Amino acid sequence: MATCTDRTVIITGAGGGLGRAYALAFAAEGAKVLVNDIRAEAAEAVADEIRAQGGQAIANSDDITTLATAQRIVDAALAAFGEVHVLINNAGVLRDRMFISLSEEDWDMVMRVHLKGHYCLANILGRRWRDQAKAGQPVDARIINTSSGAGLQGSVGQSNYSAAKGGIAALTLVQAAELARYGVTANALAPAARTSMTESAMPEVVKKPEDGSFDAWAAENVAPLVVWLGSTQSAHVTGQVFESQGGRISLGDGWRTGVTRDKGALWKVEEIGAAVDAILAEAPRPQRVWGS
Repeated sequence: MATCTDRTVIITGAGGGLGRAYALAFAAEGAKVLVNDIRAEAAEAVADEIRAQGGQAIANSDDITTLATAQRIVDAALAAFGEVHVLINNAGVLRDRMFISLSEEDWDMVMRVHLKGHYCLANILGRRWRDQAKAGQPVDARIINTSSGAGLQGSVGQSNYSAAKGGIAALTLVQAAELARYGVTANALAPAARTSMTESAMPEVVKKPEDGSFDAWAAENVAPLVVWLGSTQSAHVTGQVFESQGGRISLGDGWRTGVTRDKGALWKVEEIGAAVDAILAEAPRPQRVWGS
């Protein structure tokens, strides 16, 4: 049996790039797919592609950034397929500027689409799954969020995007802790692939090889991990942040309490410098901010 038979998945930003790759891969594993993209024609094209291959899919172009419009997305999936088991929060935008050149609109747009967009559908579905669990119905649900290397290490010229993606990683940890009792797991992915966003930001880096060698930037490389995380096989994995690019899967190490000096009493200001220097000398060097 395919790994996602009888499971329904909502995928945002699924009209192209990574979202399209996820939609096709889920459908190939037996899932019923709601393809959400604000570009209605793009969403319909992916849904048509799935149906042409014998799968089940519907297209949806409702806005993910308000509870009212996100509810319409959930309602459409329920009307078509009866239930929702998996949410893939994938949609995103870029407004790249150096920090002091960012406009308020640049900041708000990225926060709205990434952070609030991750909140709305997960909040609606989380409440649904909680109520089902409390009513004694078995729940085996998944939230898969999208962070980024920019959110984990920072990225020059992307302070708004980095802040939003870092917030998503932290959100995932809290969702995992709070929703476990209801049969819901929450994990995040920091994918690296050729998409419209990466092609606009670093076209030469993500270019497809012309010699027929392994295409390490193909979106299809990331899809198997996402499908597995959405399957029933991944119930034991939650609160994790994975990085994926080409043939590589890495586990994000995350923020944790590191090297410590505890005086056991109030520090004097003149003592702080030596203590901090000792901590930094002993601590592992952090990864560099992208672009630095």
